[in-house]
Amino acid sequence: MDFAPLIAKKSERFLELEAEIADGSVFGNPQHARDVMREHAQLKSLLAAWEAFQKKQTELTDSQELARGTDPEMAEMAEAEIPEIQKQLADFERQIQISLLPPEPGEDRDAIVEIRAGTGGAEAALFAADLYRMYTRYAESDGLKIEVMESSPSDLGGLREIIFRTSGEAVFRKLRYESGVHRVQRVPATEAQGRIHTSTATVAVLPEAEEVDLELKPEELRIEVCRAGGPGGQGVNTTDSAVQVMHIPTGTIVRCQDGRSQQKNKEKAINILRSRLLEKKQLEEAEKYSAHRRNLIGGGGREEKVRTYNYPQNRVTDHRIGLTLYNLDRFMEGEIAEMVGALQAEDVAERLREANLG
Repeated sequence: MDFAPLIAKKSERFLELEAEIADGSVFGNPQHARDVMREHAQLKSLLAAWEAFQKKQTELTDSQELARGTDPEMAEMAEAEIPEIQKQLADFERQIQISLLPPEPGEDRDAIVEIRAGTGGAEAALFAADLYRMYTRYAESDGLKIEVMESSPSDLGGLREIIFRTSGEAVFRKLRYESGVHRVQRVPATEAQGRIHTSTATVAVLPEAEEVDLELKPEELRIEVCRAGGPGGQGVNTTDSAVQVMHIPTGTIVRCQDGRSQQKNKEKAINILRSRLLEKKQLEEAEKYSAHRRNLIGGGGREEKVRTYNYPQNRVTDHRIGLTLYNLDRFMEGEIAEMVGALQAEDVAERLREANLG
């Protein structure tokens, strides 16, 4: 495909943004400034990839001419370099294709991740805790930060529920495909007969909403404070620090009690509430305009079975793309980058086909 006409338009837009940034007035509106700076960075990356792509094309042409030359030694050296140049060209072309795609809603934002134990009782809660540990290890290896916003521990060290914020570079783009039902097949620690049980946990990944995305009017919120319950030391149970926020129009309720500060719990609860409402709004819009969207990857619904973790076979299978890895032991230690990359690649391929850029 000839990218030159599209790149020419992107170059014009880049110059417009350069002028707007140089003018300085853009910074009077913080949200607009963030949008401008984000678009500027994306276009700068695209144009750099295009420049590198053009240089590699010239390099390939030169090497092909040398390979056809009369100097046997030079021809042999040039012939040996051609496969690597072609690979680099393909990588740059892929990067350009991805950069030309319309941005997905919230893909560059931080994410709020909710994990809940599903069917399976105590074993499901243990699996939910294992998933949280897996994402924590992945975040550590990828330079991301995790902040627990709310948790509900169970007996035996499991988690009935945990909600945490993950921040860093393009977090939602990396974790968005984790949404859905995760199924585990293994022998529980409490199983005396050695039988394999099947349990589930649900994961929901939400782009972190900002105030400008969704206005929460005070009259639409019912905020209640109460004494925190459950384990957590002496202080947590002796202060009225737990906060419950209800969005009256939708009936959505969020409760936070992890911190000792009532104000911080209130801020966390409203942040989670805003992100849940934004997710609901985006899903409704997606269904309205594109019923067939994400045929391969899925819609990220919480009810959709996305992955099976089979401990006896050391196997993890993602059902949306049919990928099976036999490294479950390392996968649960946070080595999920290969799976994340495969899901991203399939999603990009589908988007390229829809945009006729593939």
